[in-house]
Parts: sequence; C-alpha cells; structure tokens
Amino acid sequence: MTKLLIAASGTGGHIYPALSVSEALPESWEVCWLGVKDRLEQVVLPTEFELITIPVKAVQAKGIKKFVQLIKLLFSVIFVVRLIRRKRIDIVFTTGGYISAPSIIASRLCRVPVILHESNAFPGKVTRLLARFCDQVALGLPVAEEHLKNCKLTVTGTPVRPQFLFSNPLPSWVPMGITPLIVVMGGSQGAVGLNKMFRRILPSLLKKGCRVVHIIGENDNPSDIQNSKFVEKTFTEEVAGLLQHADLVISRSGAGALSEIAVCNTPAILIPYPYAADNHQEINAAYAAQFGGVLIIHENIYAAQPLLKSIGNLLDLSPSINDQGKTLLSKMSEGIGKIASPKAHLDLVEIIRQYS
Repeated sequence: MTKLLIAASGTGGHIYPALSVSEALPESWEVCWLGVKDRLEQVVLPTEFELITIPVKAVQAKGIKKFVQLIKLLFSVIFVVRLIRRKRIDIVFTTGGYISAPSIIASRLCRVPVILHESNAFPGKVTRLLARFCDQVALGLPVAEEHLKNCKLTVTGTPVRPQFLFSNPLPSWVPMGITPLIVVMGGSQGAVGLNKMFRRILPSLLKKGCRVVHIIGENDNPSDIQNSKFVEKTFTEEVAGLLQHADLVISRSGAGALSEIAVCNTPAILIPYPYAADNHQEINAAYAAQFGGVLIIHENIYAAQPLLKSIGNLLDLSPSINDQGKTLLSKMSEGIGKIASPKAHLDLVEIIRQYS
C-alpha cells in the first residue's frame, strides 16, 4: 500500500485541486492530509481522510515577530519529519502556500519524493524559493515556467472539482426565465470589495430584466434588495451548475476560480483582488485575456459604471456580421475554453504514481 501525504490548506484554490487529485488515486492508496486548524479543509475534507493540523503561518512579519515565525516554521518542519516517519509516508504532494514550506523541507530531510503543484501564472513565494528541491513541479499555466529555473517542470493545468467535469442541471433556486443569467462570486472566501462594487449596479441590471445570482461569501453581510430575479447566497455547492448555465460570470481571478470558469466555457469579467500576494490575480487575468475569454476591470471607487457598461455591451450585443456569425459572448466562451484542463487531475495522478 502506497501512503501519500497531501499538504494543502487555506483557500479553495489550494484545497480543491488536491481533493480532485486524491479522488482519482488508486483505491489501495492511503491518504493523510496535512492542514491548518480552522481553515477550509476542516469543512470540505471527506471523513475517510485523516486530517492532521499544524500551527504554521506565512513568514511575513518583521523584526522580532519574523524571528518568532521562523522558529515556528522550524518546529513545523520537525513536526512534519516526525509525521512522515511515523506514518511511513512514501510520497508527498502539495499545492503551494505556506504549508508547503515545512512539507517540502521535511520531505528532503526524509528523502521522500515531493511533488509540488503551482496553479498561478506568477508562482507564489514558497514555490519560487523551494521548487528546485522538489522532484517534480506541475504548473497550472505554462507562463509560470518563466519564473522557475533549475526545476523539473510539467504543465498539467489546475484540477477542478469532479462535478465540473459532467453536465449539471441549473439549481432549482435560481430565478427562472429566458433573460440573461449573471453569476457573481468572489472565490471560497468571498470578496467584500467586489460585492460592494457590484451592488452599486445591481438595481440597474435588475431593471433591465437580468437574472442575478450573487455568492457573497461568509465575510460579508446580506444586502436588503428583494427582487424575484435576484438570489443572494453566502455559499453554495452547486457552482458547477451555475457556471454551466450562466451567460456571464463576474469573479475574482484566483487560479482555482479561473480553472473552473474555463472548463465550463463561461465568458467572464474578472476583477482581480488588488491586494493579492505578488499581484498574482492580475497576472492570472492578463494571461486569460490573451485568449479573448475575459474582460478585466480593476476594483476602485470609479469602476462600478465601467462594469455596468461592459455588462450591457456584452449581453445586449447583436450577432456580429462576419463569416462565422458569432456573437462576442460566444467568442469569449471559445477563448476561455482554450485554457481549460479537464484532465489535469489525471495527469497529476500519473506524475505522482511515477514515484510510488
């Protein structure tokens, strides 16, 4: 029996790709999951996986606080070394983020193969520092290759949740009708800034007859807007059904959200999180825009009206007169589909099995 340690924590962008990989592994494999207390993994992990948590955080402070964080990182490495030895782990798979640091270092110390998946167009800090010590680095987007030297690289794409790989019905709670359906979402943690920006134009969209589903996340309060064509939810497990039937999605541009939008071929307006580490959401969005699959609007106090105008131009556009007779939305659907990777989870499983 092969024993795999998966180190993935924090946001859906780190956890969902790892979950997709875990569900495609041979049934005989035993999976142990390394996470952090009070994060998303404690909610979404299947009960058959043993979840072990460590108190690790990103090393971002300065002065004495940074020294304390480095000491905690050292203890985290020792913890993972003991875990690998106690559980007799054969392979380590990690999806980046700060939990990857002790996992990669401990793997090297234990001489256990470690595979790292980096989903963003601009690799995260841990990936840039430690990728060279991994046996294999799988990339979600090929443009990330430019920033990683002396590494064994493979472009696999970013795995999506299994439900995105087959057709789903439109959720029964979505407003019915033939008018355009707009889905607004901010990722697994929501996006208060995006929500505030969108709410400024929501009455205008409803007045035009648009159907709107707004996934606000757990960090925001519900709005007081009541309309038969509008549904607001904190969270839903039916995102696949929403995206597959949406005419347009408005979203942050984290790598996980971008991968799910792409595999659904859904035209998108991306609003990158302006405070994302290394501005990686902006770079993700710019990569997708190269293929004509998205529009990019930046979050600021003046952006609500440009957002409204962009939505109106897309949804009210008549079929363009050319030899193909395609609308702009259909062209965007085709463009975003060019970065989809529906078999990414299988490619990653194949890479992992090479080290078993």
